[in-house]
Amino acid sequence: MKEVFSNPSMETIISLAKRRGFVFPGSEIYGGLAGTYDYGPLGVMLKNNLKTLWWRMFVESRDDMYGVDAAILMNPKIWEASGHVSGFSDPLIVCVKCKYHFRIDQVNTKPKKDKENNVVKSDEVWICEHCGTKNDMSEPRQFNMMFKTYAGASDDAVGVYLRPETAGGIFMNYKNIIDSMHPKFPFGIAQIGKAFRNEIAPRDFIFRLRELEQMEVEFFIKSDEWKQMFEQWRVLMHEYARAIGIQDSALHELEVLPEDRAHYSERTIDFEFDYPFGRKELWGLAYRTDFDLSAHEKGSGVELKYFDEVTKEKFIPHVIEPSLGVDRTVLAVLLCAYHKDELGEDGRVYLAFPPTIAPIKAMVSPLLKNKPELVEKAREVYVALKKDIPQVMWDDNGNIGKRYRRQDEIGTPFCITIDFDTLGEKPELKDTVTLRDRDTGSQERIPIKELSERIQAVL
Repeated sequence: MKEVFSNPSMETIISLAKRRGFVFPGSEIYGGLAGTYDYGPLGVMLKNNLKTLWWRMFVESRDDMYGVDAAILMNPKIWEASGHVSGFSDPLIVCVKCKYHFRIDQVNTKPKKDKENNVVKSDEVWICEHCGTKNDMSEPRQFNMMFKTYAGASDDAVGVYLRPETAGGIFMNYKNIIDSMHPKFPFGIAQIGKAFRNEIAPRDFIFRLRELEQMEVEFFIKSDEWKQMFEQWRVLMHEYARAIGIQDSALHELEVLPEDRAHYSERTIDFEFDYPFGRKELWGLAYRTDFDLSAHEKGSGVELKYFDEVTKEKFIPHVIEPSLGVDRTVLAVLLCAYHKDELGEDGRVYLAFPPTIAPIKAMVSPLLKNKPELVEKAREVYVALKKDIPQVMWDDNGNIGKRYRRQDEIGTPFCITIDFDTLGEKPELKDTVTLRDRDTGSQERIPIKELSERIQAVL
């Protein structure tokens, strides 16, 4: 993976994502729906690879982690106890002229200045980015971002919410994990799942969505262990970033100030990424103290203390929470992988994904598709390789140069070409193929029997 962050424009990435089947606008033939996007064939594969690697690093490689998949709809009292009903809000303002809604931090402002060019901080000029009207905005009001719906028949329907975060489902299963798995302390519960937020103004492609996916851990600890555990998870998050190809130079830690932290947090670090639209939050790491379990113990009337069989202590655990948004991660990975160089006559665009997360690991192709003997041999190689490595693609469309460029643009690490030498035109090269490297464009001959091992070695 190259260390240079090329930082392409959003327009470039959005165009490539749609053209090559990574991400499509949601409900497109009906004019779309703001804040929703659909993942295409390659986008699904990329996203699944990111989630699989996260699960491997954060869950499967450890002895102290347990996975859950909690329901999206939950008893509404959960969100009352957690503070979401009263506090999961953003400040909303409305342009009086065009009625466009904004989060207050998304409104363009210009400070008013006096004759000496000094800023008059108390009197800013508010500008509607939608219609350009100045100083014609409503007073700010709090807007709760939870989606509300109803469960049950209309005459006795109960108001419920689409979960605004996956953490709630994890805390609901804390007691179930203790009772069924009998974990030793400390331990964590992990979940990958959908969350829903009625964003006032979704924007910036898949960065700010109304339907999103999260990879979250709630790691349960004693209060005096939090600094040590916080640091361990901070380091692991950086390791994951490097594993998926996010360059160190594009990732930054922001220590969130007390007045900006969530109500439950004693310490929060935002992992910020250099998006084309500015440095914005990618992931978060929070020390949630014992707020959640204490609140749910009080709200439910069910004891949620942990009994330590070794020390004979009984206590409410504190929590460290590494929270990673899948969609923002996909966008960051696409931006980091995007490269241009002068390989060939016209240059090329390629996505330098680490092979582990590349949607397609290898492409198999006959040199000429109008030669049945080449096609037959290439299909034989393709079928055999796909048994070992499912993410292998067949491509015989266009000339070989166009196929290479197409595979480069979707980030395929290897291209395998079956030619006449494979068939024995040169006896010493019989049953060998050309293996092309995506990043360098270099090619080498290797025996067919070594293909699977060679590719799997880098996955």
